[in-house]
Amino acid sequence: VQLQASGGGLVQYGGSLRLSCVASGTIFSIDAMSWYRQAPGKQRELVATITRGGSARYADSVKGRFTISRDDARDSVYLQMYSLKPEDTAVYYCNVGLNDGTTVGYVEHWGQGTQVTVSS
Repeated sequence: VQLQASGGGLVQYGGSLRLSCVASGTIFSIDAMSWYRQAPGKQRELVATITRGGSARYADSVKGRFTISRDDARDSVYLQMYSLKPEDTAVYYCNVGLNDGTTVGYVEHWGQGTQVTVSS
């Protein structure tokens, strides 16, 4: 199984970006899907997560500005980001709990990361 993240880039303060992450390979089922980010010199932090039932929760720093969504038919998760700030600059990683038929339960998989840079 591979996770491919895309959609990052350079954007000005107040701008918008939409990140995408698609899972490929043998996938039996998907549980929670999340986005994390890691800024230089900082620990990786959870940005948003969405459950299999569609319930979402967000880090306080992005509430009201970011929206996470998923498309189970496409094994994909998205992060729509509005009103971007320089402090949102980081590498963004998708994280998906999935079952590929080789184990019992769900195993977390990580995407390769996509850089988001917000200029002031």
